[in-house]
Amino acid sequence: MLAPQVLVALGIASALALVRGRQTTVAPKAKFVPLHPTASTSSLQLTLVLPPTNIDGLHTALYDVSDPKSANYRKHLSKAEVEAFVAPKPESVQAVTAWLAQHNIHPEVVSPSGDMLRIDVPVSTANALLAANFTDFKDKDSGTILTRTLSVSIPDDVEQHLQYIYPTTQFVPPLQPNHPPFKVVTPTPGNPTSKRQGFDICSVDVVPQCLEDYYHIPTAPGTASGNSIAVAGYLNEIASEDDLEIFFLAWRPDVTTTPEFNVVSIDGGVTSGDGTLEASLDIQYTVGVATGVPTTLYSVGNPFAQGFIDIVNYLLGLDELPLVLTTSYGFNETDFQGSEDFANTFCNAYAQLGARGTSIFFASGDNGPYSFSFDSECDGTTFGPSFPSGCPFLTSVGATTGYDSGTEVVADFSGGGFSNIFPQPSYQSTAVENYLDALGSTNEGLFNRSGRAYPDVSAQGINYVTRINGTFFLVLGTSASTPVWASVVALLNDALLNAGKPPLGFINPLLYSEGIAALNDVTSGINTGCGALGFPALAGWDAATGLGTPDYDKLLALVTSL
Repeated sequence: MLAPQVLVALGIASALALVRGRQTTVAPKAKFVPLHPTASTSSLQLTLVLPPTNIDGLHTALYDVSDPKSANYRKHLSKAEVEAFVAPKPESVQAVTAWLAQHNIHPEVVSPSGDMLRIDVPVSTANALLAANFTDFKDKDSGTILTRTLSVSIPDDVEQHLQYIYPTTQFVPPLQPNHPPFKVVTPTPGNPTSKRQGFDICSVDVVPQCLEDYYHIPTAPGTASGNSIAVAGYLNEIASEDDLEIFFLAWRPDVTTTPEFNVVSIDGGVTSGDGTLEASLDIQYTVGVATGVPTTLYSVGNPFAQGFIDIVNYLLGLDELPLVLTTSYGFNETDFQGSEDFANTFCNAYAQLGARGTSIFFASGDNGPYSFSFDSECDGTTFGPSFPSGCPFLTSVGATTGYDSGTEVVADFSGGGFSNIFPQPSYQSTAVENYLDALGSTNEGLFNRSGRAYPDVSAQGINYVTRINGTFFLVLGTSASTPVWASVVALLNDALLNAGKPPLGFINPLLYSEGIAALNDVTSGINTGCGALGFPALAGWDAATGLGTPDYDKLLALVTSL
């Protein structure tokens, strides 16, 4: 009997014999083991991405409304204006739908602008449509089975109207649980953290009142109409009202009624259940810090990369967007290399949100310069950036520690580095150049000096007291620092809205110019991963803590003056 790998190879050769038009072929990645051709009757969901009409125009418009020196600063675009930039040309829609109709396939439009179509077809139909050989591959790291093909072909009269189809040749593993070390704690019941009461928990742990003290965050609840925070959740993570209520009783005794949060399901995401780690952390440190700002947990059931795009398409379909989106999940950028079109789809989706006025925050990762997860592989010869922190249209958040000593230092796990896919945006070029000059030959050859640099900012990231399914735990990670920054910006938006001013939207151009003076520069420590190498914190921007941690009072004075 022939081995599965031989059968797969024979199938690919058979498919290639039929190729006409644009062909995309990839080499199999070592971590993905081919098992056998996928059963022809299995159902396969494919997303077809059409080229946008004017993506460069969208990027220009985003920077125009985000630059504090522009006459259009914070004059965010409407839903229709954004869609006009990314909508495909009519001839592209006609060419792709006519091609599909030849195979009796009728797609569903799944993006507000119409640039993404989705089809559900048997594998046999997908093989015939794309001259492909869909195969089951096993990811040796996670054990997940992926249905992919090493080659696809698009007819000549269609190829210019179609950017790519997912999932075909993109070997991006699903999200994996990224739960950093944590431990059970026993806070004093009913004894709120207060230095005035002689109980200084902030010397060892983090609760909302510590963050209020550290970063001058107001305790008063948000009151502005139209303000909102969106929290992205994956992997069946859910937060419970019961946990939140006990959390408030213990750590926000100044709030007499525990605020509620909403849950919206996307792709069949869970909407109830016992509280889990990540969702509990994210909700308790958004609702618990930006108290009074309406908060929604968007529970995404699709654990693959497509889920990241589905949540953005859902939000873009709303007439009123959430003004802040925080995400504590990510991927390894290396998994997207060779699928750069796919990576750019993510980035352009965030550009659409930013152009309409949403501030987007992503955790920078928890393995220093070696990609996202604690147990990610590294060989000590090249650093592995995290994704999508390398996208220039979002704000990446790293982590610090040691505020109780009077000086913040790098939390050694804080993700940071330089993208190998996205080039360095102009808004950070001066700050990054200064850092590279000061860095000298340190880590030479291990990273892309011309890549988009991250993180942009940071905040405390160690020992967050979190109520999870009835028990208090201490949690660490950039998953903790990210919702803090989201809360700070949500409260800044609250003040702006109450003053009749527009929200902040995409904040990076502001942070790297006037905003740097409103941040606490972190100049000590180094981020490391599975090796001793990493990026040191230095004066100004650095690849461990970004520009620094927030000072709400200074930020408020800045944004209300613009």
